[in-house]
Amino acid sequence: MPNKPTISQEHLAYLHGKKLYRKRVVAAQILLLIGFIAFWEVAAALRWIDPFIASQPTRIVKTLISLHREGTLYHHIGVTVLETVAGFTLGTIMGTVIAIALWWSDFLAEVLDPYLVVINSLPKVALGPILIVWLGQGMRAIVTMALFVSLIVTIIGVYTGFSQVDENKIKLLKSFGASKMQILQKVILPASVPTIISALKINVGLSWVGAIVGEFLVSRAGLGYLIVYGGQVFRLDLVMASVIILCIAAALMYQLVIIFEKIVLKWQ
Repeated sequence: MPNKPTISQEHLAYLHGKKLYRKRVVAAQILLLIGFIAFWEVAAALRWIDPFIASQPTRIVKTLISLHREGTLYHHIGVTVLETVAGFTLGTIMGTVIAIALWWSDFLAEVLDPYLVVINSLPKVALGPILIVWLGQGMRAIVTMALFVSLIVTIIGVYTGFSQVDENKIKLLKSFGASKMQILQKVILPASVPTIISALKINVGLSWVGAIVGEFLVSRAGLGYLIVYGGQVFRLDLVMASVIILCIAAALMYQLVIIFEKIVLKWQ
């Protein structure tokens, strides 16, 4: 049996230092969050800030418990998560497919380039009333809004990644008589994995923005609806509770993308 490679003491010390540093970073992050929440609670209790306007951690907890007892908390969370995941998935898949089509046809890329630039610079909120008229006041309009917000960014980002692949590798495959499909499979897609992963990370935030904006415009359920309703009836604790849930849900979704990235890179 071959001997296992020995690890030097210096390397072990380096690995130990890296682990210790990471633990210190996580501990500092947790302490910073706890300190912020404690200061927020004390500042509201001592009237340094108006708890009616800025809310208060204990009020937020009571609001979450109340929504839980009413049975509406998980319904609103589920609606928004479903809309966001649908928009995120469709935006990523469609954006990548369209980017492949643009890479495949230079003519198509040059024709669509100015339109992509204009649509990308257009505030997507302006499309909200149009989508409502076209698709009605339901989940379809909200999912489409989330799709539109992330679609163009995905197309531009992934297509740019395709265009930056080393030309020498493409020429090498062409010299061996490789077809365009083989070049796509063997060079373009493998080399663009980091670009596609980056697009996924960006789409997490954009999809949440699109879903919440859609719920602001037309919705009777979801976290965006709770935020609008809380603002209308001056229940800032409900607004802050919804925002905190959004932060947690977005962070969890981003972590899932990180896990997916590690799996893909390890497999690659």
